[in-house]
Amino acid sequence: MTDNNYDLIVIGTGTAASVTAFNCRKAGWSVAVIDHRPFGGTCALRGCDPKKMLIAAAEVIDGVERMGAIDTVQGEVRIDWAALQRHKRSFTDPVPDKRERAYAKKGIEVYHGRARFTGRNTVVVDDTALTARHIVIAAGAEPARLPIEGAEHLALSEDFLELESLPRRIVLVGGGYIGFEFAHIAARAGAEVTMLNRGEQPLAAFDPHLVRLLVERTRALGVDVRLGHEVKAVRKTGDGFDIQVEGPEGRVDIATDLAIHSGGRKPALEALDLDVADIAHENGKLKLDQTFRSTSNSAVYAAGDAGGGPLPLTPVAALEAHAVVDNLLENKEATVDYIGIPSVVFTLPPLARVGLLEAEAKQQGLRFKVKHESVPGWFTAQRVNESCYAFKILVEEGSQRILGAHLIGPDAAEVINLFGFAMRSGLDAEAIRHATFAYPTAASDIESMLP
Repeated sequence: MTDNNYDLIVIGTGTAASVTAFNCRKAGWSVAVIDHRPFGGTCALRGCDPKKMLIAAAEVIDGVERMGAIDTVQGEVRIDWAALQRHKRSFTDPVPDKRERAYAKKGIEVYHGRARFTGRNTVVVDDTALTARHIVIAAGAEPARLPIEGAEHLALSEDFLELESLPRRIVLVGGGYIGFEFAHIAARAGAEVTMLNRGEQPLAAFDPHLVRLLVERTRALGVDVRLGHEVKAVRKTGDGFDIQVEGPEGRVDIATDLAIHSGGRKPALEALDLDVADIAHENGKLKLDQTFRSTSNSAVYAAGDAGGGPLPLTPVAALEAHAVVDNLLENKEATVDYIGIPSVVFTLPPLARVGLLEAEAKQQGLRFKVKHESVPGWFTAQRVNESCYAFKILVEEGSQRILGAHLIGPDAAEVINLFGFAMRSGLDAEAIRHATFAYPTAASDIESMLP
C-alpha cells in the first residue's frame, strides 16, 4: 500500500463493515475503513444494543405490574432514568475506542470523516484522496425524510436513546419497530406517550391478528395509540411542541414536550455522490445483483442496511458481509439465503415473526394448514399473569414444511429462534413434534402450536 492505495476501502464501521474489513485483512489485503461517526455502527451505538439496555429496566416494571395485579408483589418501583442511562453508557461508551483499537491491531487503516466518491475506484475523506481495487458500502441506514411541515423539530431515535431526563409528554410519529419499542420503554418509565400512525395497520411486516393484540396491550399500558392519524405539521411552542394531526374525525392538535421521528429508515447513501462513481441507484436504493455487487460499477459492493435488502437486521448484515467477502476473495458468486431468519419487535411482551405471512403464502399459491389461537390460559402466560399470548403457525400440506411462525407473548423472542432454526435446517413439523423440550418452558408449548 502506497499513496493511500488499498485493495479494499470499506465505508462504515458497523457489523457488515467490520466483518468485511477483518476478513479481507486476514486474507492479506490492504484495507481502509471510513466513518464520519463514532466507530461501531448503529446496532452497537444507536440501535439494537442500547435499546435492549433500556428495555431491561422496563422488563422489571412490567413484571412488577403484572404480578402486583394479583397481589403477589407489594410496593412501588420506578425507573431512575439517569441511572438507567449510565447503565446503558457502560456498554456503549467503550465501543468506539475498542473498535478502533481492533482495527489498528489488525493493520487496518482508519479514517474519520465523511466519505464521498470522486470516481469509480476513488473516494475522498475531507481532503484526503483514497483509491482501491474494491469499495464496499456498509454505511448503514438513517431516518427517512418525513414530508411534514416542521419535520426538523422531530427528535431522532438516537436522541431518545441519549436523553438525560425523560420528558413528561412524548409523541411518537410512526408506528413501526421504533415507535412501539420506545412507547413500551417510555410509558413504563412514567411518561405520557402518544403514538401516531398514518395507516390503520401498523407493523405491516407482522401478522395483522397478532399486531392487533399488541395494539390492545400497548393501549392497556396507557399509551394513546392513534391509527389512521397523519401528522401534517410540527410547530415549536414556548415550552414544547404542537403536533397538528389529521385524523378520521378531522384535525387534532396535540401538545407535547418531545416529538420523535419513529417512522421508517432508508439506506444512508445521499452524501456519497454515487453518480460520480457510476453506481446505479433508484428510489434511494442501490441497484445490486444477487452477489451484492453494483450492477453498473463492478468494483463496488454493498452489505447490511446500506444495501437495502429484504431484512434490515444485524445478523443479516453479517450474512451479507460474509457473502461479499467470499465474492471478493474467491469470486464465489455467493448469495444469501434469507429463509428462516427471525425478526422481533421488543415490546413487552415481544412480537416475533419468521417466514411467510399468511397473506404471502396465499399469494404464492401454497397449500397449507394454519393454527391460530390466543392462549392466555396456557401455563406460560398464567405463570407470569400475562394476558397477551397468541400464535399463528403455517405448515405446508404434504411436505409438512414450516412456512411461517408468528408469536406474541412471554419468551416469544427466544422461541421464534427455534422455528427459524428448524426452517433453516430443513426440519419439518413432524420432526419438531418429536423434539423433547425442558418442561415447563415456553419452548415446550411448540408442539401444541403446530397444526
